[in-house]
Amino acid sequence: MREIVRKTENFIKKETVLCAAVVLALISAFIVPPGREYISYIDWDTMALLFSLMVVMKGLQKAGLFTYTGNLLLKRITGTRSLMLILVFLPFVFSMAVTNDVALITFVPFSMTVLRMADCERLTVPVTVMQTVAANMGSSLTPMGNPQNLYLYGRSGMSVWELFALMFPYVLISAVCLAFYTVLRRPVPVSCAPEKQRPLPPKRLLCCGAGFVLCVLGIFGLIPPIAVAAAAGLFALAADRKTLAEVDYSLLATFAAFFIFIGNVGNMDGFRTFFAGLIEGRTEIVAVLASQAISNVPAALLLSGFTDRWDELIIGCNLGGLGTLIASMASLISYKALAKEYPEKRKRYLAEFTLFNVGLLAVLLALGAFI
Repeated sequence: MREIVRKTENFIKKETVLCAAVVLALISAFIVPPGREYISYIDWDTMALLFSLMVVMKGLQKAGLFTYTGNLLLKRITGTRSLMLILVFLPFVFSMAVTNDVALITFVPFSMTVLRMADCERLTVPVTVMQTVAANMGSSLTPMGNPQNLYLYGRSGMSVWELFALMFPYVLISAVCLAFYTVLRRPVPVSCAPEKQRPLPPKRLLCCGAGFVLCVLGIFGLIPPIAVAAAAGLFALAADRKTLAEVDYSLLATFAAFFIFIGNVGNMDGFRTFFAGLIEGRTEIVAVLASQAISNVPAALLLSGFTDRWDELIIGCNLGGLGTLIASMASLISYKALAKEYPEKRKRYLAEFTLFNVGLLAVLLALGAFI
């Protein structure tokens, strides 16, 4: 009995966010009884792409690509300041084209590898925090950068350039804040011997590269994401079952539980009536606040039925990705990656994440008041 209790306590400590998501889903299920609509709550395309990307990235990591690229990077980097700038602005730029989720799945594990090689693991928490903010804010500049932009862009009838002009001041200030926060840190020389690099296996790299291309095609809707996930799963099953076993299934379960909770909340009549009365004349701030509780994608879907102030709703939902850990579901990817590699740093990460996110959110809201 004691052993079961000990294992349960360890599981809760290790998977705190998953446990919280399951509890919220169960509580909401008492208010909205389970039914067929529960299946529709879950964004299966997102789940399929997350699974596919985790398989591909784990394959590339095991093939040694991260170590190889890290060696190349460290040969050209002399200090922690330039190293941090590169690691933070990679997801900032790439998220504009391949979404914030993809940018974080790709660059957070890569950064952890590089920092370990550079003997700079003390920077893992601040770099991961800033990468998460960078991906969430960089992605807000383009229609394809994140799901809420893609949805609201289509509903609003805006042109690409109108969306760009709307979000550019916020993205620019975010970039300045990220750079400023990095420059403020005391620079330390990076001097380390490159890790031993075994020859890169060309067949594995080719297969993983093809898998990544399939994932990108799935993101842009050119291939059904479910088909991409099936292809990734079958390849991993045939080529390397260990890769399939190392996928973070608890992250997928966390997403599924949050989707159920969010779906149930959206179906509560009292909740919808409350927002209908609250949003009038306060679209942006309501979108920001709603995102803190139910994340910005569901907030965009929910609030779009109560307003036609598309510019305010787009700004509010994008800025709403800052703040709490679930304000943007993409933020869970970074947290889970760090918690898996450095479980002892979870509390510090949550503290720095919240402080930096809330601070930047306050700056951007103040900026919006003057625009």
